[in-house]
Amino acid sequence: MYMVRICSVGAASQDVFMSGKDIKSHLDPIEHVDVESFKLGAKLEAEKIDFATGGGATNASVTFARQGLDSSFIGKLGRDIPAHGVIVELDNENVNTQNVVYDEIKGTQYSTILLTDSGERTILIYRGVANSHKPADYENLDFTQYDWLYISSFGGAMDALDCIFQIASRLGKKIAFNPGSAELAQMDKLKPLLEDVEILIVNKDEAQLIVEGENMEELARHLLHFVPLSIVSDGPNGVTACDGKTVVRAGMYEDVKVVDRTGAGDAFGSGFLSQWAQGRSLKDSIVFASANSTSVVTKIGAKAGILSKGVVLHAMPLSEKPF
Repeated sequence: MYMVRICSVGAASQDVFMSGKDIKSHLDPIEHVDVESFKLGAKLEAEKIDFATGGGATNASVTFARQGLDSSFIGKLGRDIPAHGVIVELDNENVNTQNVVYDEIKGTQYSTILLTDSGERTILIYRGVANSHKPADYENLDFTQYDWLYISSFGGAMDALDCIFQIASRLGKKIAFNPGSAELAQMDKLKPLLEDVEILIVNKDEAQLIVEGENMEELARHLLHFVPLSIVSDGPNGVTACDGKTVVRAGMYEDVKVVDRTGAGDAFGSGFLSQWAQGRSLKDSIVFASANSTSVVTKIGAKAGILSKGVVLHAMPLSEKPF
């Protein structure tokens, strides 16, 4: 049986999670959202500390590997201890890292994540090599060995992305794209890239930067002017997906206690592609993506909750109709 080959391209990081009674949130009376406040000069006691690796591309690569696919990761790392941690964890997950790009000067992306009692978090982040992607880093890599490229946040390095997209297009490789805020801030450079994208995965606010539309279905339909398959999410309000034949609208997979939201979006996007690339239906791919994302938020870190192949899923609020 043929094993689908997917390469995740983008960010990798070493993450440190800190939690405790001093790291808490409260409701802002004006904005009506949870916020954190830390007094300058104060010492906050952390009662628990967890080490994990993160970054959209490494998170996605673990989903693909745990689903039994031929999974690879390509991104930039420094020559440092955090990089070693990233590589060791990916090796243990059977993710191929032979084409990782190393930077001899800058360090690997590193994050300290302060987790509140509500599952929300504040992230202190050192970008390091994540802000130094160049076309020369990728133009000589061998992309012929992959069927799909799953491309997530790239630190706004549009020239490097353009290089990768051109190579993929020339080789006939399919691209699933989950752009980050730095890419979405450069819409004049982002939109031309969408010509080579097979699947676009964005949230509602991000979709409204690309096309007009008031609700998720309008946005998902309008995005089909750019790509063959669009997925628009809106947190607890669910997700809408269109492939030009069917429109699927899904709610929450399951109401669970949120421990940490880190990696939820990565788990959804990669969860979808892990099924769609194997020929599953739009509906079934959305169900698995939702389940994968739901599982991830019940654990600390972006990878601990990623589902393995053969997991039994239950039904969820979902509707489908002809496009």
